[in-house]
Amino acid sequence: MAELSVDVVAADRAVWSGTARSVTAPAHDGSLGILVGHTPLLALLGAGAVVIRPASGPELEISVTGGFLSVDSDQVTVVADEATLVTA
Repeated sequence: MAELSVDVVAADRAVWSGTARSVTAPAHDGSLGILVGHTPLLALLGAGAVVIRPASGPELEISVTGGFLSVDSDQVTVVADEATLVTA
């Protein structure tokens, strides 16, 4: 099964990196859902929770205060102003 490669970084550190089935993020103008095969995208993030459903293991929630998200060729990169891992 195809997977997303996901990297979440804050201004000062890496927060999480791995493979996932899906990512949900708080875009500035609504919620974004990312699955394998998503078209390329660059979006501003609002404050809220980035939810990652890893390829294996429990769902992760990362609280962000803003930033941006990019998607290209099943690579998802979240660059957050501030990020806190809420559940692991």
